[in-house]
Amino acid sequence: MTDDGKRYESYQRRVLDAELDGHLLELGAISIEGPKAVGKTATALTRAKTVYKLDDVGQRQIIQADPARLTLGKSPILVDEWQRWAPSWDVVRRAVDDDPSPGRFVLTGSAAPAGVATHSGAGRIIALRMRPLSLAERGVPSSVSLGHLLAGSRPAISGATSVTLDDYVREILGSGFPGLRGLSDRALRAALDGYLERVIDRDFPEQGMTLRRPDTLRAWMCAYAAATATTASFETIRDAATPGVGNKPALSTTLPWRDILRRLWILDPVPAWLPANNRLKELGAADKHHLADPSLAARLLQVSAEQLLSGGQAHPTVPRDGTLLGALFESLIALNLRVYAQAAEAEVRHLRTQRGEHEIDFIVINPHGGIVAIEVKLSATVDAGDVKHLTWLRDRIGGQLIDAVVITTGTQAYRRDDGIAVVPAALLGP
Repeated sequence: MTDDGKRYESYQRRVLDAELDGHLLELGAISIEGPKAVGKTATALTRAKTVYKLDDVGQRQIIQADPARLTLGKSPILVDEWQRWAPSWDVVRRAVDDDPSPGRFVLTGSAAPAGVATHSGAGRIIALRMRPLSLAERGVPSSVSLGHLLAGSRPAISGATSVTLDDYVREILGSGFPGLRGLSDRALRAALDGYLERVIDRDFPEQGMTLRRPDTLRAWMCAYAAATATTASFETIRDAATPGVGNKPALSTTLPWRDILRRLWILDPVPAWLPANNRLKELGAADKHHLADPSLAARLLQVSAEQLLSGGQAHPTVPRDGTLLGALFESLIALNLRVYAQAAEAEVRHLRTQRGEHEIDFIVINPHGGIVAIEVKLSATVDAGDVKHLTWLRDRIGGQLIDAVVITTGTQAYRRDDGIAVVPAALLGP
């Protein structure tokens, strides 16, 4: 049950670690949440003094027989895979009620069981989101801080990188799941296939959803993958998932699938930015579709590096502007931005007018006011056409736009004469 002093000697710190350490100094219980294999347990083990693994049948049976044991031992107490015995959540919540001393519990889990409300004790168990590895966490050196951009001081932009387009494709396909890093191409494909099969064959049933035809769910996941970085409607995704089928499934049938995929953290959409600002009218409210990691989308679509670099598309197809590689590159940036924004207590959104005249890939909302607007370009160079939506937004909201950035596949970071920052993706960090 206990594992005093256990540490992962090879553990590489994550951006989230500073946030977790700060919470442990002041809060009684933290729940690290995110998709399977994202590294939650490894991060928690570097702090835990007592460990209860509820995916171990023997340990789980002992806790079920005597729930109070879950609160015994040196702190922090790690309750790993807490959802394997859902009442463990309430055991921890009540323990924090009785003794709110900081740093008592860390919980890890990939999804709450169906019908379990995990945040019924607001303020007692604080959720902390973990996503796959960002480029900075994969060891790519950065020189431009999103946190500094959000500060509103218009920092100097500089730095150079040798990362190429081929390298970005390798990172897209190679995934940000720590345990998959460094695998050969064939082993990586097998591991990603196994990951996706587990979602369909095991995780869905555990969420109370019995599938008569698992291939139908996989087709829907493929359609969401094809819709990466778009605001495709339900009808568009439905048609992509069910080509040639006359009687399309109803919304009431498929919405539960989407909800479970979100609960499992497989779908990770970027919401629309809808400010209370009369200068911005007729904004679209649809989410922009992204999966937890672009490697999952690429594997669902079974695309290779050669196909992506040649500008090839995949099946099913969903209408989009640009190439599939451009969409997956944007999804890689979405992952990076959300990891870095979380460290700054910022939120990531996107902007699109209802008729599509103007679209900005990401709006990062400063918690203290103002925004940083970010465009993503699958290009090494930037011209006037690439910044037109950023300048349009600046003209509309003035000082509320505290900085504007174009993220590229180039080698140099700099500021243009119009003040817009140009930053290679590899050089952006927390």
